[in-house]
Amino acid sequence: MCGIFGILLGQGSTLPIHTVHDSLTALFRLSESRGKEAAGLALRGNHSLYVYKEPLDAKELIKSSTYREIVHSYLKEEGYSPPLAEPFTLIGHSRLVTNGISELNTNNQPVMKSGGVAVHNGIIVNTDSLYGMYPQLNRQFDVDTEVFLDLLQMYRHQTGSIIEASRETYGSIQGAASVAVLFEDTSDVLLASNTGSLFVAVNNTEKVAIFASEKYILTQLFQRKSLHDLFPPASISQIKAGTGFLINLAEFQLNPYSLNGATPRLEKVEKNHHTVTVKELTAVHPPRIPTELPPVLTPESKRSMLTTWENLYNGTIALKRCTRCVLPETVPYISFDDEGICNYCRNFEIRNNQLKGEEALKTFVSPFRSSSGEPDCIVGFSGGRDSTYGIHYIKNVLGMTPIAFTYDWGMVNDLARRNQSRVLAKLGVEHILVSADIRWKRENIRKNLNAWLNSPDLGMIPLLMAGDKQFYYYFHKIREQTGVKLFIFCGGHEIEETPFKYGFCNVDHGVDNLMNCLTGISPTHKIKLISYFAKQYLKNPGYINRSLFDNLFAYYSTYLLPDDYLYLYHFIEWDEKTIIDTIREEYDWEMAPDTNATWRIDDGTAPFYNYIYLTMAGFTEFDNFRSFQIREGKLTRDKAMEMIKEENKPRFEAIDWYGQTIRLDMNRAVRVINQARKLYSPDNLAQIHALKG
Repeated sequence: MCGIFGILLGQGSTLPIHTVHDSLTALFRLSESRGKEAAGLALRGNHSLYVYKEPLDAKELIKSSTYREIVHSYLKEEGYSPPLAEPFTLIGHSRLVTNGISELNTNNQPVMKSGGVAVHNGIIVNTDSLYGMYPQLNRQFDVDTEVFLDLLQMYRHQTGSIIEASRETYGSIQGAASVAVLFEDTSDVLLASNTGSLFVAVNNTEKVAIFASEKYILTQLFQRKSLHDLFPPASISQIKAGTGFLINLAEFQLNPYSLNGATPRLEKVEKNHHTVTVKELTAVHPPRIPTELPPVLTPESKRSMLTTWENLYNGTIALKRCTRCVLPETVPYISFDDEGICNYCRNFEIRNNQLKGEEALKTFVSPFRSSSGEPDCIVGFSGGRDSTYGIHYIKNVLGMTPIAFTYDWGMVNDLARRNQSRVLAKLGVEHILVSADIRWKRENIRKNLNAWLNSPDLGMIPLLMAGDKQFYYYFHKIREQTGVKLFIFCGGHEIEETPFKYGFCNVDHGVDNLMNCLTGISPTHKIKLISYFAKQYLKNPGYINRSLFDNLFAYYSTYLLPDDYLYLYHFIEWDEKTIIDTIREEYDWEMAPDTNATWRIDDGTAPFYNYIYLTMAGFTEFDNFRSFQIREGKLTRDKAMEMIKEENKPRFEAIDWYGQTIRLDMNRAVRVINQARKLYSPDNLAQIHALKG
C-alpha cells in the first residue's frame, strides 16, 4: 500500500555519489504515487545508521536541507568514497497512512525498534493479539511495523538466524508485508514479501542492488542516463510472494530463500558482523497537526436520525411500494400498473439478459493467459465483498495470475484496507496502489458538501463521490505501465446499478438500461447529465471551488475513456451467500461493527449519502439492491423488507468517521438534512401523483 525502495551498495562498489543522490531522489518521486502522507529514509554507513522522516509528502521531503545533508554530507562523513571500503545502504518510504496518524512522527517510516530499522508496505492485522501473546515485547508505537521488528529480533535471538527469524515472523503475522530491514549489528539486508509487491535489480559487477514496490518504478528509474547501461530490463526480478533475500553486502551475495522453510538455513551469510550506532535525526518541519476535530454526533442528533428510519417502517410515513419488489413511489420515473407492480419489475419479466457463463469466460480470457506465471490480468480491488470474491475466483478457479489494483482517494476506509491485506497475503497477489493527495481530496469533499448543505439537492449527491472516479483513468495508466492488457472489473452487475441517481438529475436511465454499467450511458444522457450539473453550479456558486477540475476529470474518466473492461459478474452468477461464506471462511474477511450489511462497508462515503437518500427520499441503495434480488427469485418480498429495515438504519459510527475525516460537523449536516424538502411529504406526493395522473 505504501511505497518502499532502496539502494544497496556492496563493498568495492564504485557508483559515484551524485548517481546515488539522483537515484534516491528519483525513487522518492516515483514511489510517491503509492502514498503522500509522510516520507522518510535511512542511511547505513561505516559508523552510523541515520533515520530521517517527516510528516511530509516525498516531493516536499526531498526539498529539505536535512535530506540534502544526509545524502551528501552524511554519506561523505560515513566514508562514502568509491571504491567503497564498507557497504552502504539507503532505504526509503512514501507513506499511505494505515495504522497510526502521520502527525505523530514515531508512526512514520522507517521504523526503529529492537536494533532494527525497517520500511514496510502492507498492513499486519493481528498486531494487538501478537502483543497479547508475547507480553515480553514492549509496544511503544501505533504503527504495525513495530511488531514485525519486535518479532524478527525476538526470533533472531532465539534461532541465531535472520532467515529463520523471518520465517517465524511471517508465520506469526496475518496480513500483507513487503519489507526491507537494516540491522545495527550486521550490514546484511533483509528483503521479503508475502504478496510479491517487491522488485529488485542487481548489477553484480558494480555491486549495486536497487529495489522498489513496483516493476514500473525501476523501469522508469533505469531510463536515466546514469543507470541505463547498468540495469537492462532483464536485470529486474520480482521477489515472489512467500520468498525473501538475505543480502550479504560485504561479499555482495544475494541469498534467496523461501519463507515457508523449504530451503536450508544459510549460516555463512549471517556471520557478517558490522556494528553501527542508530541515530534518529530530528524532524525539522512541524507536523501538520489538524485543527480541533469537529464534534461527534450528539445523542440528540442520533435520536433525530432514527426518527425517519422508525417512521418509514412503523407505518407513520405511508409510502406506496411496489407489490412485487420494495421500491417506493418516490423513486424517479417509477410507475405502477393496476396490480401495483412497478415498471422496473414488468420490464425485468420481458428482458432476456442471461449470464454469458463460465465457459464463455474461460474462452474470453484464454488469449490473455500467461504460460510463464507472469501476471496476465489486472483486477480492480476495493476490499469489498464482490472484488474480494472476484480476485479469489480469478486466482483459484480460473487459475490466472492477477495483479490487484486499488485507487485510494481518501474514502477507502480502514476496514477495507485491512481486508485487502488479509486477502492479498493469503493469495500471494501483487498489489499496485495509486494514492491520491488524500488531504486535498478530503478538502474537496468538505467544500462540496458545504455547498450542498447550503442548497440540498438529491441530484448533486454523486458529486461527493466524484473523487474516486479517476479509478478508470489510472487503470488505463497501470495497463500501459505493466503491459498487462486484460482488466477485470468485479462489479458492473445489474444488481448494483442505481438508476435513481440519474433520475434525480432528470435523466431517465433506468428501466430499459439495467444491464448497462456506470460507464455505459448513452451520449444523449451524458449531455443531459453534464447540463444538469452545469445548471446546479450556476445556481449554487459554492460548487465553483478548487475541486472543479477534479470533478471534470472524474466525468472524463467515467464517461469519455473507453470501457474495454471484462465484467466478471456478466459471466458468472452473483450469489450473495456463496460470496460471503467464501470470503469469511477463506480469508477471515472482517465485518463492520455498526451494521449487519456487507455491501458498501468498504466505502467511507456510503453510510452518509444513504442517510441523505433515506431521509429525503424514503429509500436507499439497499431498496434498489434487494428489489433486484426479489425479481431474480433470490429473496421474498417480506424478507427483503426485513433486510432493508436493518440495512437502512443510520450508521452512527461510520458517519462519525466520515465527519472526522473530512473535518465537518455532522451535527450541522444532520440538522440541514432533516429540515430539507422530503419527497414523501404530502404535498410532494400529491404533485408526483398529479404528474403521473
